[in-house]
Amino acid sequence: MKLPSYLKPSAGNYALLHLVLLSALIGLLSGLGAILFYTLLDAARHGMLVGLAGYSPPGPGGEPPLYHTVFNDAPSRRWVLLVLPMFGGFVGGMLVYFFAPEAEGHGTDAAIEAYHHNEGRVRARVPFIKAVASALTIGSGGSGGREGPIAQIGAGVGSMVAARLGLGARERRILMVAGMASGIGAIFHAPMAGALFAAEVLYRELDLEYEVIIPSIIASILAYAVFATRFGWEPLFVTPDFSFNHPIQLIPYLVLALAVAAGAWLYIASFYGVRRIFRRLPIPRYLAPALGGLIVGMIGFFIPQALGTGYGTVQKALVVGSDLQHGLEQQFGVSFHIGVKMLFLVFIAKIATTSFSIGSGGSGGVFGPAMVIGGALGGMIGLIMEQVFPGMNIQPGAFVIVGMAGFFAAAANTPISTVIMVSEMTGNYHLLVPSMWVCMIAYLLLQRSSLYEKQIKSRFDAPVHRGDMMEAVLKNISVREAESEAKRKEMISVPTHALLQDLLLHFADSEQSCLPVVDDENRVVGLIRGRELRSMIKQQGGLASVIIAEDMASPPVVVTEEESLMAAVRRMQESQLDELAVVDNIEDRHLKGVLSHSDIVAEYHRQLAAQIS
Repeated sequence: MKLPSYLKPSAGNYALLHLVLLSALIGLLSGLGAILFYTLLDAARHGMLVGLAGYSPPGPGGEPPLYHTVFNDAPSRRWVLLVLPMFGGFVGGMLVYFFAPEAEGHGTDAAIEAYHHNEGRVRARVPFIKAVASALTIGSGGSGGREGPIAQIGAGVGSMVAARLGLGARERRILMVAGMASGIGAIFHAPMAGALFAAEVLYRELDLEYEVIIPSIIASILAYAVFATRFGWEPLFVTPDFSFNHPIQLIPYLVLALAVAAGAWLYIASFYGVRRIFRRLPIPRYLAPALGGLIVGMIGFFIPQALGTGYGTVQKALVVGSDLQHGLEQQFGVSFHIGVKMLFLVFIAKIATTSFSIGSGGSGGVFGPAMVIGGALGGMIGLIMEQVFPGMNIQPGAFVIVGMAGFFAAAANTPISTVIMVSEMTGNYHLLVPSMWVCMIAYLLLQRSSLYEKQIKSRFDAPVHRGDMMEAVLKNISVREAESEAKRKEMISVPTHALLQDLLLHFADSEQSCLPVVDDENRVVGLIRGRELRSMIKQQGGLASVIIAEDMASPPVVVTEEESLMAAVRRMQESQLDELAVVDNIEDRHLKGVLSHSDIVAEYHRQLAAQIS
């Protein structure tokens, strides 16, 4: 029985199988890393916020806490909130400053930079320091999310596996992104979105890193399976069965798109504004997160809902006024009512606490807070639109979901993956149309700004793809296109019997670095390089009238007019020549001209300019 060609063993098949197996390994390890990080995070929260401050707000309905807790919306020891975030910021800042400075901040930028500029290298200690520092920051009340830490943890797992196996830069970068994707996919219960997010977040424009998508999907599936085996298979949030059933509803969703674009701009401006201020302060860098934590504690003293992850606020806004509200109130033992005033306070306060927690140098993600801020803003707009358009059957909870998606899509320039991310996190796919509507409008309004400053504009501008881009262009240009008619006429070749003294005169009159040597039928028999001429001048000993070109010529390195410039570049690299003889065909080798490295560069830039215009 004859096997189809795609089933026959080949180098390509083995390379693909190798990458699939490594991606699966990364997924398993990242899933375990997500379990450990979540356990550490919840232990820190229970020990500090619950144990010391007596504050235990409910979380997302699909993620039960690891510790038995009596939930409350008001801290029993409110004064502790004044100093608790400062303590977490101080210890976390010390760990980061002295052991892994690259773990400072939200983490996703560090992973993006490692991909673009550091060949996917992440130091082995970074995931551990990041996990502990983030748990201390968030567990003490600092406003941060899980995305940044788990992205850097997963990226570190991928990089460490690649380093252990001695893999090259390309595979190391792919496995690093697969680790980032799998960590995010696991901890947010969103395996597909995790894979797409990791491929999309690398660039500011609407672009994807295609080569990482398949490894990221494989790794994300396995990481999610490992994580869900321990913490359950339900979506992160419990939501009613929302729907979109009339095109007229796109009008209030347009209002939401404008609101989330403005809110995302405020979030970015506040975050980086606070970071600039803290970097200018005349204090040691490891003390900055403690000072930021003190300010966070002062805000949290008055608005405790702005502390920690804040997912409970989103969960309340999702179910307010629905049949699920009473069930969750019984489950958690607290009221799930929330109004416009509280949502507005959370929107403003969460921007401030996240800016001071992470912008000061603390460790934690910015995706989670963005979901809370966007959800609060969406819920607020939804409640207002319900009053403005009473006959339109508006569901405020639906605006929470779409607000979450639109806000982060605008802030991070990731409209595609964010739509899927929010759908997976909420288990609701009936709002894809308004989510796409809001995400794209908000993205277009804010595409010049980004929460991730290390994003590169597009694949075209990525350092890792410059060689690929050049190769793609040069493969489509023939040698004939790069030759100029004027240069053909000026080309100098020498016959086999030319004397050394004549060669020196020809070389002095030409700008060529090599002289093609031709026989009586104009066929190339060799090349004389400039360095060979210089060597012969030293050794001639009065034999300039005896030595001929044929004696000095090296074996010819030629290229035909029909071959691509990429083939010419490879031949130049192999022979270490700056010029090649151009012939009609490889067999006859009739000389047509000379192709130089500068000719190739000039034609490359000409083609690029033509494509851009």
